[in-house]
Amino acid sequence: MTSPNSTLELDTNQTVDELLEDKSTHQEVIETVISSLDQNNTAMVNHTDQGSLWKFQYGSVEVFVQLTGESDDDLLTVWSSLLQLPAKDEPGLMRRILEMNWTGTFETCFSIKDNQVMISSQRTVADMYPGEISRLVTLVANIADDNDELLKEEFGAS
Repeated sequence: MTSPNSTLELDTNQTVDELLEDKSTHQEVIETVISSLDQNNTAMVNHTDQGSLWKFQYGSVEVFVQLTGESDDDLLTVWSSLLQLPAKDEPGLMRRILEMNWTGTFETCFSIKDNQVMISSQRTVADMYPGEISRLVTLVANIADDNDELLKEEFGAS
């Protein structure tokens, strides 16, 4: 799946690679990536003892990024909601997103949580480098924005 935002991903990766040389924290890398993707300055962040949660608008979707901490066992999770359930032709919707999981999601996946079709990615931060953070956030944002309106048109509310 190629997105018109591929150039943006390359620019973001260059900025993130520069952070690598500075030995930046995962949190600093996430904030840099979000600031490069958030064209309308919608980003918000909430820092707690359990970690940090960012939210920003990318195209027609809201993207969430959660970092539970900086140790090797902590998690980076990125997700976006695409469609509220129930939907028309749910068996057709399930088939479509399962087929898309096979060929078009890279390190992300479609899933269902709280009656919403989501796209997400999650991994531990052990040995994670800035380019991976950039890739995960960019993939979720692009795949969500590329597919939310199409899925709503075809499978919207029942």
